[in-house]
Amino acid sequence: MPEEIKELIRDYRDGKINRREFMRRAVIFTGSLAAADALIAGLITSRAVAQVDPGDPSILWHNIEYTGKAGPVFGYLARPVAAGKYPGLVLIHANQGLNDHIRDVARRLAKQGCVTLAPDYLSRQGGTPKVNPKSEGLSNIRELAPWQNVAEDTDAGFAYLRTLTDARGDRQGLIGFCWGGEMTFSSATQVRGLKAVVVFYGRSPKPIDLVKNIEAPVLAHYGEKDPGVNQDIPSTEEAMKKYHKTYIYKVYPGAQHGFYNETTADRFHPEAAKEAWNKTLELFAKKLKG
Repeated sequence: MPEEIKELIRDYRDGKINRREFMRRAVIFTGSLAAADALIAGLITSRAVAQVDPGDPSILWHNIEYTGKAGPVFGYLARPVAAGKYPGLVLIHANQGLNDHIRDVARRLAKQGCVTLAPDYLSRQGGTPKVNPKSEGLSNIRELAPWQNVAEDTDAGFAYLRTLTDARGDRQGLIGFCWGGEMTFSSATQVRGLKAVVVFYGRSPKPIDLVKNIEAPVLAHYGEKDPGVNQDIPSTEEAMKKYHKTYIYKVYPGAQHGFYNETTADRFHPEAAKEAWNKTLELFAKKLKG
């Protein structure tokens, strides 16, 4: 692949250019609109898009299994290779289950100095490969994994992290995307000891008064073109104020639901993704590493 195209893809993925500019330059480099469309659909969604290579020497990763309330929970653990004591994170996947994108996000967080556990919340049904071998969005995931079960498996995940010598039990954070964002918000009402919670375009707990139990500040990222999720924002803000909870959020202009996921080229919004990620890392640095 020509180096200028590789650089173009990197610039788009890193949020340095928007989709329009990507397409304009891609047409110049490839000579046709059809080829540019194929480039963004094929290369941006390919496995090669991983931001942190599994072979990165600065991290370690393991497929693990830990004990949950209802039985074994499968998971993916990514951690810094350097000796030390690091914050412990649980990462809740979207409605596709535990897939390569979420594993990559776990590695990104490990690169930032966090021991990150991404549980497979379909473990009670045999795991993602069994339940969702095609890695499609599961419309019935709320029935397969009710939020109460997710909260239990999340709590057990933190208990597992506390057994690791390199994970700090007093610096724990929770983050999730899409369905996982919703589950993050709901689980935060049940899991004790959290210091930071990050929700990417997830619905709020129901009933909303459950937020009175949240112990950590909540940072939420929403896409402007996501009315189904965003309708919860006013009532959430009101309830969080009522119970004196910290709720910081931003609605990103022009962004859709799923805007952080670069493997979905039709939704990925590089500028919003970059800003939301930086805000997330800032919160973790302040609340988990301070």
